Amino acid sequence: MEHQVPQQDKAIEEILRAERARLEAEAGLDKKVEHFKRPTEHKFTAAQRPHTTILVGGLSLRHDILISAAWRGLGYNIEQVHVPTKADFQAGKEYGNNGQCNPTYFTVGALVNYLKNLRDNEGMSSEYIVNNYVFMTAGACGPCRFGMYEAEFRLALRNSGFEGFRVLLFQQSGGLDQASGDDGLQMNLEFFFGLVNGILIGDLLNEVYHQVRPFETAPGQTDALYQKLMAHCCKYMQHKQYAKKGGILAQALAKIAPLKDDAEAEKFLDQLFGDYYTKMLEECVEIANREMVVDYTQPKPIVKITGEFWAQTTEGDGNFNMFPFLENEGAEIIVEPVVTWLNYLLHQARLFVKDKRGLNEGGEPIKSWDLMGRLKREVEYRKNHLLLTVAEKIILREYERLRLAFGGTAHKPVNQLELERMGHPFYNTRSGGGEGHLEVAKNIYYSTKGMAHMVLSVKPFGCMPSTQSDGAQAAVISHYPDMIYLPIETSGEGDINAHSRTQMALGEAKVKAKAEFKDVLERTGKSIEDIRAYVDKHPELRRPIQTMPHYEGVVGRAANFVLHVSELMDADPAYAN
Repeated sequence: MEHQVPQQDKAIEEILRAERARLEAEAGLDKKVEHFKRPTEHKFTAAQRPHTTILVGGLSLRHDILISAAWRGLGYNIEQVHVPTKADFQAGKEYGNNGQCNPTYFTVGALVNYLKNLRDNEGMSSEYIVNNYVFMTAGACGPCRFGMYEAEFRLALRNSGFEGFRVLLFQQSGGLDQASGDDGLQMNLEFFFGLVNGILIGDLLNEVYHQVRPFETAPGQTDALYQKLMAHCCKYMQHKQYAKKGGILAQALAKIAPLKDDAEAEKFLDQLFGDYYTKMLEECVEIANREMVVDYTQPKPIVKITGEFWAQTTEGDGNFNMFPFLENEGAEIIVEPVVTWLNYLLHQARLFVKDKRGLNEGGEPIKSWDLMGRLKREVEYRKNHLLLTVAEKIILREYERLRLAFGGTAHKPVNQLELERMGHPFYNTRSGGGEGHLEVAKNIYYSTKGMAHMVLSVKPFGCMPSTQSDGAQAAVISHYPDMIYLPIETSGEGDINAHSRTQMALGEAKVKAKAEFKDVLERTGKSIEDIRAYVDKHPELRRPIQTMPHYEGVVGRAANFVLHVSELMDADPAYAN
């Protein structure tokens, strides 16, 4: 009996082993486990630059075109990936993972379809494309799926037959991922200035385009004008010449500023004090005012666009074509400039540096007796805080110079401290991810400062940071019951439902705008016919780019314009007689 027990145990073990093997085979677990390893990717080197094309995309079309023109002037071969469409969304879902947000599907699918067109319609082989094209995109860490963009691009490229295609990654912090970019891109001042100037000028062109288009006197006028303006700006961007050496002032600056040499200092001074781009935009104003007339006596509600960064910036199916839809429905829109995002990143970085003041590298308080350690960290804090402060002020100063050169009609960037003050009671400003507190703060700012009749927030379906913001917006609306705020979640479908909801909210905004216009007209004591007759006799009042006062408590462009014209009429001796 003593020998039968082990034999029984052995038999049971055999049965269990056989059953385990059967279940593993049934589940597909009987194969050798191969852990994931990041695919080897060839570097983009300087020697490859002459025959390599860099694909860019992700911002608005005007931003992408201007940045591309600036970088072409530096010797790079640049092409823009088209504005993503629903076909791209489907391609992104086909070749990518499940459960991603629609900006991922749209942008990944757009790249895949662009490359497939090169292969299937232009006769390029997959191997040729992989060896002669690279794609530059933005990346991030943080609490949303944006941090997965790079992995999604690589997966979709492999699944669509472009394994090994190079992706250059711009991080929100840390610049270009040099591990994947090497020295094929020279991250010098010229490259950086091309990027920043493209963003700032693109912001201004975008905003003024949407200011003018609702008031055009013939359909298509604004689009035709902007084709000329874009061609004019691209010529300037591409032919920008940078100094090879610096003068006396540059030599002095190079000694005290974190610049490589006097040539870099000269380029920096030229950016701050040169008139190259201001002259370009002044010429744009002349072209616009010479070739187009508008009618600013039409009352239209102003809708501020906010939300998740990509959804509020893109201009196609990715946000249900919301911009042209709103304008076709009789609204004027205020698009969100990218410069707000740049200032937000700098502002948050300054807060982070300030929060770490007095702490050692491990995040613990420095001992009171460690005087040298405390001094070292204080010097480091002041240096970093100063650099971030100067960077923010330089960007704001450059934007203001360009804004004034382009007629001064675009809005000034909203002060980040003001947004922090407004948003913090409802959304903690130390919370990262997405646009942080900006969605909440911008809703309050534009609704209470007399700048918009309605705020429309567009964001991807299931976007976690925007979902958090929407939760806070419920409290905001309870504190400001007169505001018209509408959140719209976007995906690859649902256009009709989104447009229907937008129409309902826009109806309320139209009532507000018309009532405001009526009240203003009664305040002037003049009829709309009197106003229009005066405007017809003064061609300068039909110019698309003209400055007019913003009157306290008056939101609409037409209402402000009527008050402005009424004051001109009262001061005009010819009219008085």
